[in-house]
Amino acid sequence: MSETQRGMTEQERAELEEMLGHHFDRPERLERALTHRSLRQEASGIDNERLEFLGDRVLGLVASERLFEQFPNWEAGKLSKGLARLVSATSIYSVARKLDLGRFLRLGPGEEKTGGREKKRLLADAYEAIVGALYLDAGLPSAADFLCRTLIDPALAGEGDGLEELDHKSALQEWLQQRAMEPVAYRVRKESGPEHQKVFEVEVWHGDRRLAASEGTSKKQAEQAAARLALHQLVENA
Repeated sequence: MSETQRGMTEQERAELEEMLGHHFDRPERLERALTHRSLRQEASGIDNERLEFLGDRVLGLVASERLFEQFPNWEAGKLSKGLARLVSATSIYSVARKLDLGRFLRLGPGEEKTGGREKKRLLADAYEAIVGALYLDAGLPSAADFLCRTLIDPALAGEGDGLEELDHKSALQEWLQQRAMEPVAYRVRKESGPEHQKVFEVEVWHGDRRLAASEGTSKKQAEQAAARLALHQLVENA
């Protein structure tokens, strides 16, 4: 049996459970949460996709409640934007890397060869699958404790600074990645105005096609605005 196909050792499971803060009554749930579909046993169909589906919903509920409680003055629109930023694949991937989840993934040979242990989507999915496994094994309090300790509370430590500002560039990149499409390129078309009050016009290109353009008082601001328009256009035409 190959290194990727074997189950976790007792030492690996104990190490991971200590990090998660929970000893599994049914260890197979944890193992399933870390099993990518590239290693799926065709007869049983066991992989982490169903657990990832469940974990995603648990994450949305817990994160929504925390934002609702911590920011009583935020209107619904601001809460929605904060939630989107908080539970984005980029945020989850960052946490999954810090937890070194890639080391515990069970992958097929193809994913192993192509660096699956470092892939953003695989790590984010594994994190959410673990949340689903915790929920099934110990209920919502255990899953919520893990989420708050590793993802939500660290993100809210700055009193939500920047959470209400949705990262449109990341959202656009994730939309393209999910459809196995090439990333976009941002090009500064022109700069105008005095040095202390410049205005930048940025275009978003996908291959040889210009998707959108927008202006801002900084390149970053202009890129974010252009990314928002580009994503809206892609979604509308999908």
